[in-house]
Amino acid sequence: MNVTRTELAEGVYLTYLPARKFKTSLLSAQFVTPLRQETAAAYALLPAVLRRGTVSCPDMGSLSARLDKLYGARIDYTIRKKGENQCVGFVASLIDDSYAPVGEKLLEPVAALLGELICDPATERGRFVPAYFDSEKTNLIDAIRSLINDKRDYADARLLREMCAGEPYGVPRLGDEAGVEKVQLQKLFSQYKDLIASARLELFYCGSARQERVERALQAAFATLPRKTVRDIALVREHPAREEVLRITDEMDVTQGKLGMGFSCGSSDTAALLMGNTLFGGSSNSKLFLNVREKLSLCYYASSLYHRQKGIITVSSGIEFADYQRAYDEILAQLAAVRNGDLEDWELDGARSTLLNAYASMGDSQGKLENFYLGQAATGQSESPEELAEQVRNVTAERIFAAMETVKLDTVYFLQGKEAAE
Repeated sequence: MNVTRTELAEGVYLTYLPARKFKTSLLSAQFVTPLRQETAAAYALLPAVLRRGTVSCPDMGSLSARLDKLYGARIDYTIRKKGENQCVGFVASLIDDSYAPVGEKLLEPVAALLGELICDPATERGRFVPAYFDSEKTNLIDAIRSLINDKRDYADARLLREMCAGEPYGVPRLGDEAGVEKVQLQKLFSQYKDLIASARLELFYCGSARQERVERALQAAFATLPRKTVRDIALVREHPAREEVLRITDEMDVTQGKLGMGFSCGSSDTAALLMGNTLFGGSSNSKLFLNVREKLSLCYYASSLYHRQKGIITVSSGIEFADYQRAYDEILAQLAAVRNGDLEDWELDGARSTLLNAYASMGDSQGKLENFYLGQAATGQSESPEELAEQVRNVTAERIFAAMETVKLDTVYFLQGKEAAE
């Protein structure tokens, strides 16, 4: 895939992903802004409010009718965290022009509606419509509160917040409930105007249209986008390794314990750490899955995740309360096995194959492609999936062991039941 990235206006970039095998086209507009505790909740609220209506389609009903006329095109709002930046905006899905009836062109009207959602939202007396603001504020609070219902996700989030406390990476993508409560209608409108004027805007297109046509459509759609001095994106700061391991324990009414472990990585060899993490706990053939879960039955689930954009590794596991120490010790033992090269050839081959298949299959999904390239743009990286695959293909066992030798335990989080604590 011949991917190109061009600057259409000051701080406005288009990543063009040509693809003819899809029956749909994808169009995405994402504002990238440094993630901060003070603004995370407000920026998470913004796209939901903007999605409620525009000047020409002032409510959800008229907006849906417009999309229906575009053969069921969809525009969904998104809130993502990439590195230490918050990415908020919209992703549109539409019938690719090569499949549209009687040669009808859908790219231009969908791009225009996308631009209208951002540049010309529905307003009342120089601010957002109060009913829309109140409704979406309630929805965001409900979404934040609901995170506790999935204890696995909750524990994983708590681990990151504690491990990266004081760092932007520890701020949740939706902010927190207290932050949402503080958001005021007039202030949000001011923040909206500041965001669209000064934040980097990353545009993505995946489909069969020629690049020149896509550029013209998007330049017309965002012709009224105000631009002033564009803020730089936040480059990821290395997590400072602790001298002593931080240990946090929470108590809740749960029947299954959640053990999370965070590790700092002292190596910049991304390909080696990708392979090392896959061997450790990043696949169904990993040490954690085959030994801690399957062979020893110490965990209901056990996996690890390499946060490539931050350079840390986290482990997520579900255990019986009484098995805490055994599971903790065994997870560290499996990490030591990877460090020491205690591996079979099939394990190395399997880990390499897992990563190569993941990169190869990325081109089969427009959503995965957009998400990958947004992550690259938001963190100042430029490798393509093919280039990362080539790095993984060439990484040696010695490099893997050397990189994993720098992986040190940093933070331990345990969610236990109230009865177990008594």
